[in-house]
Amino acid sequence: MAARGKQAGKAQRAPKVHRAVVTRSVTDFEAAFWPDEQPVDNAVVMTMGALHEGHGALIRAARKQVGRDGRVAVTVFVNPLQFGAGEDLERYPRDLEADVRLAEENGADVVFAPSVEEVYPNGEPQVRLAAGPMGERFEGTTRPGHFDGVLTVVAKLLHITDPDFAFFGEKDAQQLALVQRMVADLDFDVEIVGVPTVREEDGLALSSRNRFLSAEDREHALVLSRALFAGRDVAAQGPQAVREAAAAALDAAEGVTLDYLALIDPHAFTEAADDFRGEAVLAVAAKVGSTRLIDNVRIICR
Repeated sequence: MAARGKQAGKAQRAPKVHRAVVTRSVTDFEAAFWPDEQPVDNAVVMTMGALHEGHGALIRAARKQVGRDGRVAVTVFVNPLQFGAGEDLERYPRDLEADVRLAEENGADVVFAPSVEEVYPNGEPQVRLAAGPMGERFEGTTRPGHFDGVLTVVAKLLHITDPDFAFFGEKDAQQLALVQRMVADLDFDVEIVGVPTVREEDGLALSSRNRFLSAEDREHALVLSRALFAGRDVAAQGPQAVREAAAAALDAAEGVTLDYLALIDPHAFTEAADDFRGEAVLAVAAKVGSTRLIDNVRIICR
C-alpha cells in the first residue's frame, strides 16, 4: 500500500495548539488529515465512540508515538457489521460532542465520524474479510461473525486513514490478535500497537458498557478482575494452578453468569496446554446483570 507522507525521525517543534477537526466524509477527512505534502508520522485510534479514559490512553500513546509534529486521527463509528441478532446496536451509547472533547484533550488532530452510508456507500458489503478459525473461538463462539465485521471495517478504515501506526486496547485481546494477524497475512503497511488495559482503582476494566451497570451490578463485576488477578498471582506454578485459582474466585460470584474463562496462547489464540510456558492471556467473559463484559490479563507461565 503506497502511503502518503511516511517518514520517520522528523525534528520536533513546539506543540500545535488547536481544536480537533471533526469530519464526516472521506473527502473532508483526507483534506484535514493530509493538509499538505509534508512527510510526518501519523497514527489512528479506531473507536465506536462513548469514549472514556481507556480511549484517552490510546490517543496519548498515539500522540507520543508520532511526536509533536505528527498527526493523530480518532475514528468514531458504530459498525453494524459486528453486531449480531439481539445485540445492543441501538442501545450502544452515542455522544459525539463528548467524544470530540475527550479526543482533543488527549491530543487528537482529526476526528472522523462517518455515517453508515459513508463507510458502506453500496449498502451492506457483499465481500467481507473472514476471521477464520482464530475468530471462531472464545468471543467468536458467543458472537458468530462478530470478528468478520470487525476486520472488514478495520481494513476499510486503515485504507481511508492510511496510518503508520494504529493503536488498539489490550482489553479486547482477541480483536487485537486478529488485527495483528490480518495486517501480517494481508501485507498492510501499518504497525499495530497494543496499549495496556486501563482500570478503575478497584480493578474494574474501563468499558463503554460499564455505564449500563447498576450500583449492585458494578459491585458484582469486580469478581472478574479479582479472578484474573488471582490467576496471575500463581502464574509461576503453571497453567493448571492459574485456571484453578481464577475459577475458585468465580465460583463464589453473585449476579454473574460466566460465558468463558480461558488461558490462551496469544499467538494462535487457542487454549494453552497444561505444559504451556511463556506469555499467555487469561481471559474472562460474563454477563453481569444484563450487561456482557470481557476482561483479561497477560501473565507469564513458568
